[in-house]
Amino acid sequence: MSTILLVDDAAFMRTRCAKLLRDSGFEVVEAENGAEAVRTYIAVKPDAVLMDVIMPEMDGLAALKEIRRLDPSARVTMVTAMGQEDMVLDALKSGAKNYLLKPFQPDRIIEAVRKMLG
Repeated sequence: MSTILLVDDAAFMRTRCAKLLRDSGFEVVEAENGAEAVRTYIAVKPDAVLMDVIMPEMDGLAALKEIRRLDPSARVTMVTAMGQEDMVLDALKSGAKNYLLKPFQPDRIIEAVRKMLG
């Protein structure tokens, strides 16, 4: 079973996505900001990461860069709202594998995770 690190400062988004991922057979660990995501990544070594871009304490782009510094093979998909295209481009240049736009369709999340896992 693959482990997915789900990172979002909105608890309802984490709850919704975690349920979807668990129902699809994935193990899920959660973090509510970028700093917690980095700590959790180090502790858990998940197979893939779904991470929001805009968060308090440490945003998703900074967390992505730190995770990729620690593990250049890290598989991360960024989750973003419309209007944040510049941040998405920075994330892709920094090693993100893909991105999803909010609001998203459940099948797009599963598709993105499966694509990351190869």
